[in-house]
Parts: sequence; C-alpha cells; structure tokens
Amino acid sequence: MRIVICDYSGHPFQIELSRRLAKRGHSVLHLHFAEFQTPKGAVTPLPDDAPTFTVEGITLGQNFEKDRFLRRRFQEVEVGKLIAARALAFRPDIVIGCNMPLDAQHLLQRNCARVGVAFIFWLQDIYSAAITHYLGARWGIPGRAVGRYYQNLEGSILRASEAVVAISESFVAPLRQWGVGRERIHVIPNWAPLSDIYPVGKDNEWARAQGLHDKCVALYTGTLGLKHDPGLLLALARVEAAADLQIVVVSEGKAADWLARQAGELATRNLTVLRFQPMDVYPQILGTGDILLAMVGQEAAAFAVPSKILSYLAAGRPIAGAIASGNDAAKMIVEADAGIVTPPDDVAAFVNHVLALASDATSCARFGRNARDFAESRFAIDGIADRFEAVFDQALVRKK
Repeated sequence: MRIVICDYSGHPFQIELSRRLAKRGHSVLHLHFAEFQTPKGAVTPLPDDAPTFTVEGITLGQNFEKDRFLRRRFQEVEVGKLIAARALAFRPDIVIGCNMPLDAQHLLQRNCARVGVAFIFWLQDIYSAAITHYLGARWGIPGRAVGRYYQNLEGSILRASEAVVAISESFVAPLRQWGVGRERIHVIPNWAPLSDIYPVGKDNEWARAQGLHDKCVALYTGTLGLKHDPGLLLALARVEAAADLQIVVVSEGKAADWLARQAGELATRNLTVLRFQPMDVYPQILGTGDILLAMVGQEAAAFAVPSKILSYLAAGRPIAGAIASGNDAAKMIVEADAGIVTPPDDVAAFVNHVLALASDATSCARFGRNARDFAESRFAIDGIADRFEAVFDQALVRKK
C-alpha cells in the first residue's frame, strides 16, 4: 500500500507510526510543515529506516506568522497547496491529514477526492471550536461569524472523508452531530514513542549544562499557546515558598516570549524560559524535571487533549496538571495514578500541589513508576499500527 501521512506539526508519535508502517512493507511518505514552531520528532532519515520510508519538510521559505490571523491564513492555504501537490505526486492509495489547519486540510481532501484517492481525517482537536472561542472573545460578533464558517468547513471535510480517526471518545458526539456515520469513526488514542522517550536520571548531560542537576525543578515543555495559561507558571514562580524551586519552561512563541519578559521585569530569579531543544536530548530534558507541569484552560478542555501528557508518562515522571476533570488528559493522569490534577482556574490549588510534590520524594517516585508502567501498557506501536491498517482497509473498501 502507498500511504502519505500529512502531519503538519511533525510530532514524534506520528513519525513513529509512519516508520513502523514502512517496516511492515508499505511505501510511506511523511510530510510536515518545516517552518511550524513545535517540538518535532526525527524528521531526518535514520540509519535503520526502511527503504520504503521517506520524510520531507514542506517549506514556504519564510517565517510562519502564527500570531497574525490573516497572514497566517494565507500561509496555511499556501502550505495546503504544496502538501496536496507533493502528496498526490507520490501516487498514494491512502492520504491521512493530521494536525492540518482547516483551510489546508480542505485543499488536501478536495484534491484527493478529485483523483479518487481515499482520504482519512486524523482528528487531533476540534479546530473550529477553538477558532470560534478565541476569535469570538477577541473580535466579538465578527469573530463568531468566522467561527461559524470554520464549523461548517470542518463538518464538510469530515463528512467527505472515507474515515475519521478520533483521538478521544469525547469527539464521537460532535462528529455524529456533524453527520459523520458511526461506522466511519475510529477512536485511536494518541501515544508517545517508547523507544524515543524513556526514563532518564536527573543528573544527566543536559541538566548539568543548564546547571539544574542539583536543583528541584518543575518543568513545562512543549507548545505554550492560547489554550494554555502561562500565568499559572508565573504565579508559581512568584510564591515565596517556591524560592528554592526552579521553574523551567522549554517553549517558543508569543506566550513564551511574554513569560520571559514578565520574569525579567519582575526579577523572578527562579523562572527560566528556554527555546525548543533538539529531539535527541528530549528524554534528558524530561528527566531533569522532578515534577512535570501541564495546563489546559477550562474553555479548551472540550476540544484539546495535550499530547505532552503522553510524553510525560513515557518519561516516568510525576505530573502536576491544571486541567478540567472531564478532559482525557486529566482522566489519564488519574487512571495511571501518575500525579495530581487541579481545576485550571484554581491557581492556589495548583501552586500548593506543586509545592507539596516538591517536598514529597516518596510520592514523586511512586507517581513516576506508575507513569512509565501505564505508558508501557498502552503505547506499544505494533498494536497501534494494527489498528491503523484496519482503518486503511475499510477506507479503501468505502472508496471503491
């Protein structure tokens, strides 16, 4: 089978799937947007790659204007055109669209339909819900009108797809409301690649390079955007009781820049903001954290499941999350008994629980062991690849 996975972000677990499918005998092209700022997986060839695996970065040759809506939309359309052209030049049997902005996803799906290629929508977030919420809050009635446009667009792409892979059972109800038949919906939760993300001792090369190997560290790593609340990290750093706790943030973008400025203006000595680091040191970065932090705002809980939680579990570290209890990530932390979860709007509870963990080595060790045990029980790639191959078979039958 010839397969193209259009993974806009280039995240580690999607690339792991592509590599495993190639080792199973499929010809696989993995595409990602090179200029998109996010922690990326191994997006360059590896010595043990199957000869039928190719990974390519689609580039605009210019900076991606993430925080300028109109410019960003224009760029996303251009990326969609480039991805669609490269994907179809591969002459695929199956194309999967993942993490794609809706305008780009629409172009990809429409071009696949034009030439009779089966298309699978791998639904990571309900994007139109996020757009409606944030633009409505920012622009009022015009923002909500834009949101309605994207709600209609997302629904039309989903209905036109031969199959939809949803990462959460909570997505099934809105998919059904959009008119997607239940027989075309397949729930496959996200995972973290166990061979790439694994427990590493705190006293490691990266920790020593940063001067953190002998300090108590609360670490946040990954995308820091609109659906997160960087103010929680600042509040934690400013509490007097946290003076000996190092809050380390590894991220890029507008929110990370704001956090760095605030730390400088307020002379907050225990808060450090670093740019994204190479993927090959990611296990060391996670190992440096005595406590790993995650936040999802109340409004975003219904349409966002942060994948960083999966990496945290694989790293075998205790997790402190400010996440609504109904969110799948919060449920996973509780089910794994891998840390503590507080409501996203309860700053005091979040701060107090992080400080309590920082002084409780026994609980941290237990949560960390539980986290890795849970990851090993859920994230084995061969079982996940089996499930995707079953989806591919059904999609091809439906396309005939």
